[in-house]
Amino acid sequence: MSGSSRSGVAQDRATWVKLMLVAAAAGWALSWWANERVWDALVEWFGLDLGSRPVGAVHFFFYDTVKIFLLLLGLMFAVGMLRASLDLERARGFLEGRGLTAGLVLAVFLGAVTPFCSCSSIPLFIGFVAAGIPLSVTLTFLIASPLVSEIAAIMIGDQFGWGIAVAYVAAGSAISILIGWAFSRFDLERWVEDLVKTGRVASLRDGDTKPTLADRVDAALAESKDIFSDVWKWVLLGVGLGAVIHGWVPEDFFARYAGPDDPFAVVVATVAGIPLYVNGAGVVPVGEALWAKGMSLGTVMAFMMSSIALSIPQAVMLRRVLKPPLLALYFGAVSVGIMALGFLFNLFG
Repeated sequence: MSGSSRSGVAQDRATWVKLMLVAAAAGWALSWWANERVWDALVEWFGLDLGSRPVGAVHFFFYDTVKIFLLLLGLMFAVGMLRASLDLERARGFLEGRGLTAGLVLAVFLGAVTPFCSCSSIPLFIGFVAAGIPLSVTLTFLIASPLVSEIAAIMIGDQFGWGIAVAYVAAGSAISILIGWAFSRFDLERWVEDLVKTGRVASLRDGDTKPTLADRVDAALAESKDIFSDVWKWVLLGVGLGAVIHGWVPEDFFARYAGPDDPFAVVVATVAGIPLYVNGAGVVPVGEALWAKGMSLGTVMAFMMSSIALSIPQAVMLRRVLKPPLLALYFGAVSVGIMALGFLFNLFG
């Protein structure tokens, strides 16, 4: 085959690959748009009450599972394409040249503008780790993405006051940066599972030859499939647990054991908030009700922060990415940080 013929075949394949990428992106966007609408329509079609706990739990399971699967496949493929297309050494050099503080602040900013819950932020976290971004920066993003929630901030401003909302965002950002800085003092890379570090894209970038678009797509797709096949069971388990406990907030328990006169109220609220698996939109009204019942502001803030930032389903999914020592360190550091903020809110609020 002549050189011109080979060039023509390569161009035809590149055009075909671009068309397939556009079609795949459109399909992904349509699936994302239809996800909740389909489950809502099915509930209405069968005449079920979405407000009942069993129906709400089943609806949540299917909706959240599809959502996280879409995020996992879509974001892993997108990040894989970026890794295959960009000079990651230059990108890492850019971050290192700006210093750790700039990287941590950038991670908090990215976390603030990504409207993810504690589980939905995991696919992007995996992509960042696979791209070789410093672990302290990626963990900062993992904390900030659910915690520094613009939805929660707006609702807190409406129900608690805008001064408290500003304090909430500042406190969430501060705790994310401080924990990220503390993590940077230690060698934590050995506690990341190998499946995140080694992949098709990494091997593609090892050679000197510049990969074609088709090569990049093949590598990103293969790596996305490899990671998805390894973690999908953990997603189902995590979301299943979340569906059982989603939105279950025992207000009487908090009023009894985390009242304003209990010196351990902040600790109780923080620990009790972790299993609830609820987002900012769901927990702020509950926090406002507890505040109206006399619970101190710092205790309410600790409860809302732990409910948003940490969850049992999140731990189940992260276990496939992080080894137990790092997973325990992550949950312990975030919990202690939230408790400290709760005590500070009670002291100065």
